[in-house]
Amino acid sequence: MIEYLILFFSALLAATILPFYSEVILFALLRDGGDPALLVAVATLGNTLGAVVNWVLGRYLLHFQDRRWFYFSRKQIARAQDWFQRYGFWTLLLAWMPVGGDALTLIAGIMRVRLWLFVVLVGIGKGLRYISVVYLQQWSAI
Repeated sequence: MIEYLILFFSALLAATILPFYSEVILFALLRDGGDPALLVAVATLGNTLGAVVNWVLGRYLLHFQDRRWFYFSRKQIARAQDWFQRYGFWTLLLAWMPVGGDALTLIAGIMRVRLWLFVVLVGIGKGLRYISVVYLQQWSAI
């Protein structure tokens, strides 16, 4: 049971802006005989909930854009919004990517993508990533 909690929280942290990789833990648990379907479900749930944290941050981020400590310039935000409007919410299927995926989830919050749509698309992409880890682990065990 503790292994599944560790996987859940590592997947949740990996989806936020913190540098963390849950695939390593998933790979180790698979190697130790964990149930692939349950491990994928736990990792996907944790990673998707972590992305929801980014969505919430993005949703309320612009309330602070006039503060001195605010990290992003208006130009950067406008550029990100333009990009998201051009390519649309389907890009959320790419939220699993190690580079840029977390930014997509933050931008989706800024752009006020409906939460249900966000969860479905991000969950599909992240679930497919974890399924690919299962296949890679099984392939490497041959």
